[in-house]
Amino acid sequence: MKNRFIVALFALMLMMSCNKDKEILNTLNDYNLEMESRGYHFGEALKLPAGVTENAQRITISFGDKETSSLVVDPKFFTLGDNAVTFNITKKDGEVLNHDATINVFAKNPEAKLTYEVVQEYPHDPRNFVQGFQLEGNTVYESDGQRGTSKILKYTLGSTTPIASTAQPADVFSEGSAIVGNKIYQLTWQNKKGFVYDKNTLKLLGEFPYPNVMGEGWGLTYDGKNLIASDGTKNLYFLDAADPSKMVRYIAVAGNKEAYDQLNELEYHQGFIYANVWQKPIILKINPANGEVAGKFDFTEIAKLHTTNDDDVLNGIAFKGNNMLVTGKNWPKIYEVTIK
Repeated sequence: MKNRFIVALFALMLMMSCNKDKEILNTLNDYNLEMESRGYHFGEALKLPAGVTENAQRITISFGDKETSSLVVDPKFFTLGDNAVTFNITKKDGEVLNHDATINVFAKNPEAKLTYEVVQEYPHDPRNFVQGFQLEGNTVYESDGQRGTSKILKYTLGSTTPIASTAQPADVFSEGSAIVGNKIYQLTWQNKKGFVYDKNTLKLLGEFPYPNVMGEGWGLTYDGKNLIASDGTKNLYFLDAADPSKMVRYIAVAGNKEAYDQLNELEYHQGFIYANVWQKPIILKINPANGEVAGKFDFTEIAKLHTTNDDDVLNGIAFKGNNMLVTGKNWPKIYEVTIK
């Protein structure tokens, strides 16, 4: 009888402990869900509920291969945008509870709402699935995608007749491109490599592997020192222009109230990176020092004239002086806009 009582008492204590653990984790989950939409800024502290802290001997946050006991949003640990983390709660009895969560970190300063006015329209070949788009002088350099029809070409702005064109192998899906001196660098989507061309003839000069950190190739631009690449995530990678297989650094991108991923076609102009977001009619103006979105263009009125499905979307940014050129995949037009 005594043994039965001890077993029953142990079972009761175990049940109470399990219920307490659920209560702690549910409290932490409610807090994290609330803060996921609200977000944090760098330097802010995580103010965990008393129902969590009062039952914890120690709390740490692990993120990838890193772990910290500081409950402050430190840029040495977190990046802008979404951070997939695990809370590790060591209870006073030594038991450890784990809880997965997302910590969103937003830019401190609100992004400017940038406006524009269309001042000129130019023809564009609607067969071209635009992935990379640059203007030098009056010559457009364009990288076009799709397997079997991928190519690099150049033509005079206002014309659709190529001056030169080089096709890629059938298994290649071309992506972003950038001009560096007398060369053009071009990414591929899933081939894990890029191509290098002579700018004048578009003759293939060589190829290079991606840094391991890049899963895919999306957009590409050049800031005068480094190539800057996107891979469809929230990250922008600064690559050594002399050896693009080497990453110099990277930044994550976020606005004041929104995290962005699927960063696609890129353009660098007067100290800022401009990026469109895949399948959205917006272009972001990004601070290359820290990834904060300084401004945002809404090109809905232009995009809706040409976007009928998931493919024919806004995707093409270049600058003609201080005016911006925008186009899209399979669009029949290039628009020149003045920024107000």
